[in-house]
Amino acid sequence: MNWIGELYDLYERNRELAGKAERGRFGEPLILLPVFHTTVAAQITVTVDADGNFLGAERVAEEDKLTVIPVTEKSASRTAGAEPHPLCDNLKYLAGDYHTFIDGKNGKDFSKNHQLYMDGLRRWDESDFSHEKVRAVRRYLEKGRLIRDLIEQKVLTADENGMVSPKEKIQKIIPQTDAFVRFRVESERDPDRNVLLDREYYVPDECWRDQSLQDAYIAYTRSVFGKKGLSYLTGEETALAYLHPKKIRNEGDGSKLVSANDETNFTFLGRFANREEAFAIGYEDSQKVHNALKWIIRKQGRDWNGLTVAAWASDGTALPDWSQDTDTICDEYEGWEDDETSEELDERKERAEAEYLGPDPKSAARFLAAIEGYKTKLSELTHLTVIALDSATSGRLSIVEYQNLAASVYLTNLKAWHSGCGWIQVKYKNSRFYRYSGVVSVKEIAALLYGTEERGFLILKGASEKMQAEVCKRLLPCIILGRSVPQDMVDLAVRRASSPVSFESSMVWEQVLALACSLVKKKSIERKDKEVWSVALNEKSCDRNYLYGRLLAVADRIEYRAQDINEVRETNAKRFMNAFSQQPFRTWQILEERIEPYVLKLPVAERLRYEHLIDKLCWKFEEGDFEKNDALNGLYLLGFHNQAYAFRNQKEVNEDE
Repeated sequence: MNWIGELYDLYERNRELAGKAERGRFGEPLILLPVFHTTVAAQITVTVDADGNFLGAERVAEEDKLTVIPVTEKSASRTAGAEPHPLCDNLKYLAGDYHTFIDGKNGKDFSKNHQLYMDGLRRWDESDFSHEKVRAVRRYLEKGRLIRDLIEQKVLTADENGMVSPKEKIQKIIPQTDAFVRFRVESERDPDRNVLLDREYYVPDECWRDQSLQDAYIAYTRSVFGKKGLSYLTGEETALAYLHPKKIRNEGDGSKLVSANDETNFTFLGRFANREEAFAIGYEDSQKVHNALKWIIRKQGRDWNGLTVAAWASDGTALPDWSQDTDTICDEYEGWEDDETSEELDERKERAEAEYLGPDPKSAARFLAAIEGYKTKLSELTHLTVIALDSATSGRLSIVEYQNLAASVYLTNLKAWHSGCGWIQVKYKNSRFYRYSGVVSVKEIAALLYGTEERGFLILKGASEKMQAEVCKRLLPCIILGRSVPQDMVDLAVRRASSPVSFESSMVWEQVLALACSLVKKKSIERKDKEVWSVALNEKSCDRNYLYGRLLAVADRIEYRAQDINEVRETNAKRFMNAFSQQPFRTWQILEERIEPYVLKLPVAERLRYEHLIDKLCWKFEEGDFEKNDALNGLYLLGFHNQAYAFRNQKEVNEDE
């Protein structure tokens, strides 16, 4: 039950935010729900005064439909049964004249729904925890003219017979007969101060924003708790929950994470005498746990085609997102780090740059400096919680990954991932292609491995969209726990990079090639190979795979340099790349014949330089390695990329040798 305890603690640390509306990462409403409350999408707002007199009504705009309402244990989980919410609800619960204006040819009678609702509202209003808004809503609904008022206000559309048709939609998808209604209660105010005449603080008219109303319902619910039992979470005697909340991953999510309502098949039979012995959690405790999970998912969780992952620090300290690329982590750190002076940041970057050995020290130093900056903000007790949720069916939600580890360990593992996979990557940023040292995001890895090319980008669509969640599941422990990269992912990246002719855009192929080099390098580190690979050319390596990759890059360079300026086509080296990876010795013989005419087109000095380099590389092979025709492993891509990168960045000279 560690995950339950972590979520309970998360709620308690942020309980002062409960009921307060915020804005999420993309401007969407974000609310830490109070206990015994949930969110719904409302279609109609009805305004009454404190005496229950109807003042007006209007349809709710799409962007303002999210509404916080009080619920009971059963109404929060209702499906087809008649279980009214305590205050705001659908028309068939609220309207006493529903049957008068809604055609009942289908045989459904909702008079029971209305009666149950009014009984519940009356009990709350007559309790010691009533509220002026509850009293006003009750007085209005007792008049039994809600549908009539909505028709007169033209909020509902009636036909020539005065009947409301379900064919008319609200918010494009909701039949008007099923509309959800929320209330505003206007009270007399001081026009100069905009406060209630009998109070010293502002109270909103909207029921869904009034925290005093929320507190009143919480107190009322606690007062009517029934049978109590031992909560396994807190160890206290309290009312136990048997129906737990839904809408966990999003507002339309009907899957439940906890379910204990099996009284027919007795899944616990033979182990426990009853369900309380198997699992018991307090009703209020369950509310806090689920509300905290909903809040943290909407605040900083990520959806991967159904798989939802949320991560948070125990004390709220900002930590880098495990799924982002290296450049984004640096941008986010430099964007929110206001407490640190620019001199301190520059000093840490210079120190990291001096320690880094590679072709792009400035870019790599940004990341190393950012990680060190995050570490300075940590307490020794700060830990990170990561939870991943997925559903195999529409009704049940499962925890597919749960980890709780020290935040310092997380940062160490994250640094090892980005450094171990560090390569020169390409991304589209600020309307241009941008190069940086590091590794691409998890989402980009999925697209590069399984995506389809469209207009110069690799995207996941159709059946391949499901692979995004699979890639996330498999890479999550590799990044946050430091586990080994799956070998089949490395092999797939190598195979895709070995077929440049299958890509229309050379930039897309370069991105795939960079990913393959990243994963091959990481796998080499995990095997603890002698060589330490980077983008810098390794002149000393005599590895057969690496040398053959360098030879392929030389052949590619010769043909590229000899092409006419207006000539745009793939070189023979890239066209034969896949065959070369399978039969290098045989394919090299073919390539040497194909590039001979291009060698003769080059200036003498440049021709001699390339011929000398080919001879030098051939002499580096161990005896018998060059003639072997065995398939190459992923290291040949590192050799190809290293040599190509060296060619790209060296200054071409045309003087005679």
